[in-house]
Amino acid sequence: MGVTMRRSVICGLIAALAAGGAHADSLLDAVNAHLAAAKTAAGVDFKGSLGALCLPSPARPARSGAVRPAGPRPTPARDTWFAEPYQVFDNLYWVGTQVHSSWALKTSAGIIEIDTLFNYAANDEIVEGLKKLGQDPATIKYVIVTHGHSDHDEGARLLQDKFGAHVVMSAKDWDMIEKGPDMPGGKPKQDVIGADGGKVTLGDTTVNLVLTPGHTPGTLSLIFPVKDHGRTMMVAYNGGTLTGAFGNDAARWDEYIASQKKMAQAAAKAGATLLMTNHSEYDNAYTKARLTQLRKPGEPSPFEVGKVGIQRFFTVMSECAQAMKLEAMAH
Repeated sequence: MGVTMRRSVICGLIAALAAGGAHADSLLDAVNAHLAAAKTAAGVDFKGSLGALCLPSPARPARSGAVRPAGPRPTPARDTWFAEPYQVFDNLYWVGTQVHSSWALKTSAGIIEIDTLFNYAANDEIVEGLKKLGQDPATIKYVIVTHGHSDHDEGARLLQDKFGAHVVMSAKDWDMIEKGPDMPGGKPKQDVIGADGGKVTLGDTTVNLVLTPGHTPGTLSLIFPVKDHGRTMMVAYNGGTLTGAFGNDAARWDEYIASQKKMAQAAAKAGATLLMTNHSEYDNAYTKARLTQLRKPGEPSPFEVGKVGIQRFFTVMSECAQAMKLEAMAH
């Protein structure tokens, strides 16, 4: 749905609910102001985020990865998801699919794996992908699951069983998957609880945990360093980008918005200039990982958006959510 058509729909909805009075005009003006702010912040860099968050209806169905099936789920055709792995920094490897990302952060004492894909993709992309890159998957010591949805947590049990890796997840999301239906490949055994301000340290590398509830009750976002030709750079990793099915629950919308602003502040404090997520529609990881292979000496990484760029990204997140909240509350 285009922005113009969307605004027409919003106008009709709000006008009907507010009996066509001044309140309707005021509310529409507020929605449009948030949409305009998000569009300005997105520029040409974050169109995927703008489209995913600002353009859909707040009543849209949940993303397929967010709904864990109660029974068997067919595996999609391999050519719709399989991707080759790539080294994107001295110590960071992308081992994701065409849609979802998994990241292997190599330290002096082993690997910290970030997000684990659907179960059907985990072995081919993560285990075999690391081998293709000359890395030993048996050295995976920690697995950080940013949130408990199928497209990010289903490979955790494989890495836990196969390599004895410790799985890190927030308390609320551990609880969510424990109470939920069975998972393909099995639920990971509850292990390390990731808390706000917590750290996962392995060898010479520390990943800082930032609790950003919203997408799920216990979504974790991350701040961590990578090496780019020996130079240390900081990554801001947004663990839960899409809003949830919040309906007219204002508190849930406010929680999400506050989390995006919180992560923006954490990124600024850390001096982060690299943006990453677990969905290519937000950070174009599938494309950027391949473009990285074409870098010439002195050229910036495709993942480098700068300190200002990262703030713009989180502005898109929060402004879109504020517009959607106003729409939802008008229902």
